[in-house]
Amino acid sequence: MGRFCLDEDKATAKIKRLRLLLFDVDGVLTNGELVYGPGNAEYKRFNAQDGLGFVLAQKAGLKTGIITARCSELVERRAKELNLDCCFQGYEKVPAFEKVLAEHGLIDDEVCYMGDDLLDLALMRRAGFSAAPANARPEIVSSAHYVTSTKGGEGAARELIEVVLKARDAWEPLLKIFLSDCKAWI
Repeated sequence: MGRFCLDEDKATAKIKRLRLLLFDVDGVLTNGELVYGPGNAEYKRFNAQDGLGFVLAQKAGLKTGIITARCSELVERRAKELNLDCCFQGYEKVPAFEKVLAEHGLIDDEVCYMGDDLLDLALMRRAGFSAAPANARPEIVSSAHYVTSTKGGEGAARELIEVVLKARDAWEPLLKIFLSDCKAWI
């Protein structure tokens, strides 16, 4: 597992206030590589374990979403597959964050944001709880409350979600329910 960058009791208190988990895409839900093919073809690799993490978070009553500066049909498709509560693409991140807060009736302290690069810094500093994948830029790591042991696109979102669920004492009950009937969840 990764590491908390603040006292674990303080981190747990922050986590218990969360109602929404927000993620950047490139470098967090993917490995950050931009792969282009012939014509306008674009390719992204998403991690299946991250996907199940989103399902688990939603089953625990948390809202989930994406804020990314780039636009991609692939991100829209992934957001729909995961039944995310919000997906903002092509936005400046701070106005998108404020729109999410307004639409869902939330305050900064009720949001967790995971980012990896300088475009994420403002949201990292505003969110009630912030996280970074292991391969995030140094400025992001120094602003994070939690840094995963896994890299972006390799299960970093799942790791964060598990940390959140465990701190909220939701992991074991969810695991028990999931194992009794996993097909109903997928």
